[in-house]
Amino acid sequence: MEIRWKSKAGSLRHAMGKTGNISGSGLFIEIATKLHTATSVMIRVKLPSEVTKTPLELLCQGRVVRWNKQGPVQGLGAVIDEYELRPVKQGASGGKATPKAAN
Repeated sequence: MEIRWKSKAGSLRHAMGKTGNISGSGLFIEIATKLHTATSVMIRVKLPSEVTKTPLELLCQGRVVRWNKQGPVQGLGAVIDEYELRPVKQGASGGKATPKAAN
């Protein structure tokens, strides 16, 4: 999965991580980069086609609500404010996307 946010200076930042869990209202992301609470984030998760039966990605707009470090696992909890599920185009390189509300 990929997460994007703006730094305090306003520059666009991004990092790759691993989803720890996903619910209808939020998710936990295992990631080495520590983000401050209330940071707005855009998250893209490629969902496993073994589960979805077709290549899909979940695009979320949300905000960081906590940072957690337990043993070797560290990451952030984010609440999902808006989301969109969309098909992954064949040969897509993972360009920038703007999520839309889909609830």
